[in-house]
Amino acid sequence: MPFKGVDFYRIDDLLSDEERMVRDTVRRFVDERVVPIINKHFEEATFPTELIPAMAEMGLFGGTLPEEYGCANMNNVAYGLVMQELERGDSGLRSFVSVQGALVMYPIFTFGTAEQKQKWLPLLARGQKIGCFGLTEPDHGSDPAGMETRARRTNKGWVLNGTKRWITNGTISDVAIIWAKAEGDIRGFIVETKIPGFQAPEIKNKLSLRASVTSDLVLDDVLVPDGNLLPNSSGLKAPLMCLNQARYGIAWGAIGAATACYEWAVEYTKGRIQFDKPIAQFQLVQEKLAHMLTEITKGQLIAWRLGRLKDEGKLHFSQTSMAKRNNVRVGLETARLARDLMGANGITLEYPVFRHMCNLESVYTYEGTDHIHTLILGEHITGLPAYK
Repeated sequence: MPFKGVDFYRIDDLLSDEERMVRDTVRRFVDERVVPIINKHFEEATFPTELIPAMAEMGLFGGTLPEEYGCANMNNVAYGLVMQELERGDSGLRSFVSVQGALVMYPIFTFGTAEQKQKWLPLLARGQKIGCFGLTEPDHGSDPAGMETRARRTNKGWVLNGTKRWITNGTISDVAIIWAKAEGDIRGFIVETKIPGFQAPEIKNKLSLRASVTSDLVLDDVLVPDGNLLPNSSGLKAPLMCLNQARYGIAWGAIGAATACYEWAVEYTKGRIQFDKPIAQFQLVQEKLAHMLTEITKGQLIAWRLGRLKDEGKLHFSQTSMAKRNNVRVGLETARLARDLMGANGITLEYPVFRHMCNLESVYTYEGTDHIHTLILGEHITGLPAYK
């Protein structure tokens, strides 16, 4: 009996009943609601906003945060499995949920006041408000400490000026977490997007993450009340803590995309007849499939262990960097190999492989490029920072 699926090392046995239930619920949602429509959204460069209420109802926004704010209070492995299944559908969908939770709700929960949490977290959890995270700038990506956005204190509040770029959800957001230099320190602000001086033009003509809204944020003398400063945010460590939450989800999500590509490659090569037999019978094809499954399995184990460490409070950010770096590489390599095995058919939207491949080119870069995560690991190994 040939092996089927991608759970080659019986990782299901390492999951609790609740974790499997969460995964299976999101898996059904992706199969029934996402897969049938996502190619059209990718082709037309639109985000499936019609899915937001269903994702909110399942508790996917801020999934690890407490129930008192309307969140699911799931553990980190369950949350990782959510990210895995969403990205098995499309990276843009996982990005949306990841930004809403890890980059908007998490900083409000971690750095905000009780009043800020009570006001914003339930609205964001229910999907009644959409958020974005403004850190990256046109001239400052891997070096966020060089940001040029400024916040100036006045007797009416804070006046923000600057531009952010490559902001997921920007154009459709109701609220933005904006990071700016204020009185010599980096601080976070809750900025309502309807405020005068705030604009969020969408970035067009993308060849990747097409089923995702990506924007510039332009702040021109935007006046933010004192009550919208995140009081416990101070220094570059604060936004980097947020990024570490998002990178954790990516480590799981990339394996979901890899899984989709691998499964399509297996089915395609078993059904594609050349030289009077399925191409899956050829040695070169089997070598690629064996390599794909091996790398996916290694990535699954890294993600699972990362989640357990996070739940135990033992996670170091360099471990997240290793997982993000490795698993996105696995996802991108798997997508490329699957496309290769599917020949010219692999470039069409009849199959999801090329869509995943294009998306993963962006995932490879955002939330810390592959190079930056390499240097984070290098510093952890040697104690010597190569980027300073």
